[in-house]
Order: sequence, then structure tokens, then C-alpha cells
Amino acid sequence: MGVRLMVVDDHRLLAEALASALKLRGHRVLAAAAPAAGAAELVISRAPEVCLLGTATPAEPGTFDPVARIKRERPQVAVVVLGPVPSPRGIAAAFAAGASGYVRHDERIEGVERAIMKARAGEAAVAPQLLQGAFGELLNPAAQPDDEGQRLLQMLTPREVEVLVRVADGEDTRLIAAGMGIAPSTARTHVQRVLMKLGVGSRLEAAALAARTGLLDRAGPLPHTAPVPPPRPGTGAAGPQ
Repeated sequence: MGVRLMVVDDHRLLAEALASALKLRGHRVLAAAAPAAGAAELVISRAPEVCLLGTATPAEPGTFDPVARIKRERPQVAVVVLGPVPSPRGIAAAFAAGASGYVRHDERIEGVERAIMKARAGEAAVAPQLLQGAFGELLNPAAQPDDEGQRLLQMLTPREVEVLVRVADGEDTRLIAAGMGIAPSTARTHVQRVLMKLGVGSRLEAAALAARTGLLDRAGPLPHTAPVPPPRPGTGAAGPQ
């Protein structure tokens, strides 16, 4: 029997892709909302059985405030956090706030579905390897942990970073071009370069990798670029590159 659930993530593309995949598996997805700031209010008003709450920064203070509010006002709702490989502090903060589970952003859909079913049944939905990794880090903390997000960010030019952020926000080539004031052909080229540098084969994979490593949060907000009007026929103008 399908689960009545909600998907809430900062990055619309990820939320909608996951919601679509879960619908195909027979679940009733009530909403795929983007802003985490309004997640609690939305979940409280719709009261699903399970809420999948995405975050790229599980260790930051206040990240799981929406979880705590949901559990306070709708204790029957099971919340499963979707996030990057967690630190011990991130795991502890999620469960302390009332989360029923923690699933990695890059988990296969079967693993996400198992977590949903466990959470609905009142069980803790967290993979044993995540707990082992968390305990291992507690026992043997790394002196200088590898910052994959920073490493990936340094591989991209500022313009490519902006393209990646727009891809993660669900913009297609036309919207990327309009938002950056460049030609669609130039936008396509930037997207292909981003995929090549990140070593992924699709926009969805690029968005997932960026979210998992926290790269998007490091990138900062998009610049406000006034759209460039399309060139008149015959002028051949292509806009700035």
C-alpha cells in the first residue's frame, strides 16, 4: 500500500525528480516544495504520513528546526532527512529534533522507499553503514577532513558555478541563457563543461552531487542580471560570452 508523503528540498529539481520516482512506485506525493524555510508550515497544514526533508548542511545550527516544529505540532508525521554523508553531529541533531530517519542524497530509490516504510511503521530508518561511519568519525576524528564541495568549487569558473546553481534550481537552457544574458548556445556549452568537470552524465546527477557536497551553499545567491532582449533578425548578435 502506498504512503501519503511530502518531499521538501531547497533544490526544486531534486524534489521534483524524487517525487516523480516515488509516484511511479505507487506512493501519493502531496507536494514537492522548494524552500526549506516554509517546510514546517506546509507539512503541518497537509499532515502527510511521512515527510522527506532535504538538507545540504546537516551540521549547521538550526537546520533541523523545521523537524522539531513538525514533531511538536504534528507528532504523527514521520520525518526522514535527506542529506549528504553526515557527521556525527549531523546525525545526532537530526534525531534529537525528532527525525525518524536519515538517508543520503545519492541513495537509490529502493533505499529511500525502505526508509519511508520503516519510518511509517515507527522504526528508525538509518542505514547501518551511516551509523558505523558516524561512530568511526567519533572514535577517529580526521585532523583535516577532505572538503569535497570546496574542491569541486575550485574546479569551476564563476560563470560555471552560476550555471550549476541554475541547473539545480531546475532552469532549462532557455532560462539559463535569459537569466545570464547569454545566447542559448553559450548556455548549452557552459552546461556541458560543468557536467564534464564534475564527471557526471546528466543535469540531475550534477545537481545531486552539488547538493550532497554542499557546493551550492558555498556558491552563494545568484547575481541579479537583467535579461538581454533577443537580437533583431539579421543582426547576428549573440550577446556577451
